[in-house]
Amino acid sequence: MNHKRGVIALIATFLFIFFFGFVWHGLLMKPYYMQMPEHWHAVPIFPWLILGHVILAFAFTGLYVSKVGINSAATGFGYGIVMGIFAAGADILRFATEPLSATVLCLWIIGVLIEFGIAGLIVGAIYKPLAAHDPGRS
Repeated sequence: MNHKRGVIALIATFLFIFFFGFVWHGLLMKPYYMQMPEHWHAVPIFPWLILGHVILAFAFTGLYVSKVGINSAATGFGYGIVMGIFAAGADILRFATEPLSATVLCLWIIGVLIEFGIAGLIVGAIYKPLAAHDPGRS
């Protein structure tokens, strides 16, 4: 395992998902959220936003590094899409229990597929496992 590349991938993933979330949710989806203001905090609680993104980036990157571990943007993109599908399942469960509109649900699913697809591409492009040690060489 290449810890240095893993940490770089983690930082890049955190930065991407944090800023993607700001653009997607804070700007593009804001009009939809304003239609149901009673459902949201008036002002997001910033430390919790940071913590949530750190945990998400850590789990996303850590799973790729420990279980996939291939230096390939295409493989990372595929991994991201699968993780996006996983997250979409959580969004559907929220829709089943919270007063969300179908539009918000659909946009959440589209957003998470884009976000995780690109995040996977980033991790796959950055992470490079260490070369296997050949015991025959000195």
